[in-house]
Amino acid sequence: MLVRFGYVAMSVLVENASPSRTMTMASFNKIEDREAAIRKLERIAAENLHNTLRLLRHNKGSHIHVYRFSSKLIPLATHEDLSDWDPFLALKPDFEAIGNFVKDNQMRVSFHPDHFTVLSTPREQVLRNSIKDLRHHVRMLDAMGLNATAKNNIHIGGAYGDKPSAAQRFEENFMMMDRDIQERLTLENDDKTFNAPETLAVCQKLGLPMVLDIHHQWVNNEGEQPWELWPDILHTWQSPLAQADAPADQPLAPKIHVSSPKSEKDLRGHADGVEVEPVLDFLRHIAAYTPALDVMIEAKRKDEALVQLMQKLAFYQNEGVQWVDESTVRIQP
Repeated sequence: MLVRFGYVAMSVLVENASPSRTMTMASFNKIEDREAAIRKLERIAAENLHNTLRLLRHNKGSHIHVYRFSSKLIPLATHEDLSDWDPFLALKPDFEAIGNFVKDNQMRVSFHPDHFTVLSTPREQVLRNSIKDLRHHVRMLDAMGLNATAKNNIHIGGAYGDKPSAAQRFEENFMMMDRDIQERLTLENDDKTFNAPETLAVCQKLGLPMVLDIHHQWVNNEGEQPWELWPDILHTWQSPLAQADAPADQPLAPKIHVSSPKSEKDLRGHADGVEVEPVLDFLRHIAAYTPALDVMIEAKRKDEALVQLMQKLAFYQNEGVQWVDESTVRIQP
């Protein structure tokens, strides 16, 4: 099984390269000239996109093929007071440069819209804002010229005191959305509410690919081992939505998330790095029938955590782990 590791948004190894510089609405309103304020927003966004391209170049130099974009590339992009502002014309060259680099180097990229994007909500305004945010993420990927193999990963959302009803609302609201939003979605189990079996059931019903978070599954489960769910999770990646725009001879690989508990008192928080043993144990259990897998590391130390995990995996090279490059290994069953 070929396994590629990636990291989330920020780098601790590249200095002064934040892709998430922002501006509050209060700061925007302090600028008396509205056009000048909008130009400032666009300059900040252009800097975020420039730094994103810097990080992608860093990834190429480090042979890192999997990366999650920051969702904060364009400050205030979905704020209701700026509904008349369309930043994409001014930022068109910046988005295109990122997309061309991703395509030229065959990288796998994604977004993870924040926890305010909730399709299980009973509140109409929250639902409208959630769909608006998903549309924004699709527009960013479209502006990059990336097809539907670039996904937006979300959780089901809150239970609101009635988990079956919340799951049904998610399903109904999902079915209302435009096809181009649907085919870019993946669904992840969370650490408090919808566990892995419950998330899998929704994915199977809707034809959505499931991203298994093995840390979340460890703290929120029904007694199952994560690899026991894997055959059914793997099958969700064969659906038309999962494989939209993927070449028949190069199907999109399934993806999982890995992280380690911050401490014994904070089991849900993310540590600086990733413990190798639980990750390797899972990979060995699924290697016999999983040709390829992409793994997103969710650790506080970002790309440094990736480097450290690869160093730890190197110690297992005589135990079924074959080094391919700085972010890739082959795992023998």
